Amino acid sequence: MAKLFVLLLFLGLQVQAQDTSYVRQPSATPTASSDNQLLASSADSLLLPQKMLFTQRIFWGPNGLLRAMQLAPLTLEGRQKELKVRQFMLITHKVTGYATLAGFLVQGILDLKLNKATGSNYDQLLSAQQMALTITNIAYGTTALLSLSAPPKRMADQKARSGVKLHKYLSIIHLTGFLATNILASQVSQHSELRPYRQVAGFTTLAAFAPALIALKF
Repeated sequence: MAKLFVLLLFLGLQVQAQDTSYVRQPSATPTASSDNQLLASSADSLLLPQKMLFTQRIFWGPNGLLRAMQLAPLTLEGRQKELKVRQFMLITHKVTGYATLAGFLVQGILDLKLNKATGSNYDQLLSAQQMALTITNIAYGTTALLSLSAPPKRMADQKARSGVKLHKYLSIIHLTGFLATNILASQVSQHSELRPYRQVAGFTTLAAFAPALIALKF
């Protein structure tokens, strides 16, 4: 259940959230305190994009955890450092993505071999597939976290490229397939009739994941 909860959380976090930060409006008789708050809010809006992922807002928003803990002050110099961190995290996101893709391929090959295996050969293949599933889950989770928790983009890059948009749409498909694959995998040992559905979920995940990686190049 814990694994399922984490995976479902990933699905919810994949949807972009609109900026819901509240900015105090100037009163009829502005005070020094309200003027300072308005200036600070205006400065924040120039450093951060209006749209951020919910997870990005938690860590990197104007009132995010890293800001409150003074680990990442919201300054021009700080944002320049954050963009370097973002670039590194997104490059690593691609690397772990290809590792995940390899894991999906290995699982698919082992799954096809399991259809014809019997006896001890079946047990060996099943054990190998379960190990591949565990490694792929770790790689997939790492890939998702790197994307969801990376610092927000620059203001100038707020308009997403067509490839990035396609990547996001495909991520919804492969994340759904990933959830279904894991849920069905936990039931196959007791309900062998679910194996074909697990295979369909696995190949659907692979079919969406591969072009999602390719889309990042455009």
